[in-house]
Amino acid sequence: MYVQVFNSKEEASKAAFDLFKETIENNPKATFGLATGSTPEPLYQLLRESDLDFSQATALNLDEYYGLSADHPQSYAYFMKEQLFDHKPFKETFIPQGDQADVEEETARYDQVLTEHPIDLQILGVGNNAHIGFNEPGSSFEATTRCVDLTDTTIQANKRFFESAEDVPTKAYSMGIKSIMDAKKIILLAFGENKAQAVKDMIEGPVTTDVPASILQEHPQVAVFLDKEAASLLNN
Repeated sequence: MYVQVFNSKEEASKAAFDLFKETIENNPKATFGLATGSTPEPLYQLLRESDLDFSQATALNLDEYYGLSADHPQSYAYFMKEQLFDHKPFKETFIPQGDQADVEEETARYDQVLTEHPIDLQILGVGNNAHIGFNEPGSSFEATTRCVDLTDTTIQANKRFFESAEDVPTKAYSMGIKSIMDAKKIILLAFGENKAQAVKDMIEGPVTTDVPASILQEHPQVAVFLDKEAASLLNN
């Protein structure tokens, strides 16, 4: 695990952008695993404003709220269109279908997508409780795509995107930790003091399902890019 601390989230996002650029220039047909939420937004802005061409590349998203259709303004499909896909078209994009009520069918479909499109570079954020994707504490490291119950911590963290906490979905489809770990390279971005404890536990704590992101210690190629606030509790 390679850890680098930057003065700002903008500088950290530029470092992530440089790895995106290197990947697409070396392999125009690369497959990228993408994340949502506020953390990757500066990175997506850099990608939108760049001259990088993703027309031969593939994008797969980590997760989607269960029960939301792709055209719902708070769905992650809608987020990705606004943040990236409407500006930088990919050859193919895949996101779990939140309005697919048949969980077994949808998880099997997305696992097949992942099998057919191995991820070259995966972008991750980390939750306040150290979840990655929507793999909450206690998630098996062997899990593949599944429908998960969101913790109260995650629901409270995401309520800022909805009119009220009652509107936040309580379930989500998510790539499992095993699927994330199958990516050839991983970039994890974390910004702000509220992520500091999760970052410390992820990097310096034991590998445990209580801290889902801690499994990244065992991946051969992980780059962790932090701002000073997110790195504030690290011993080294």
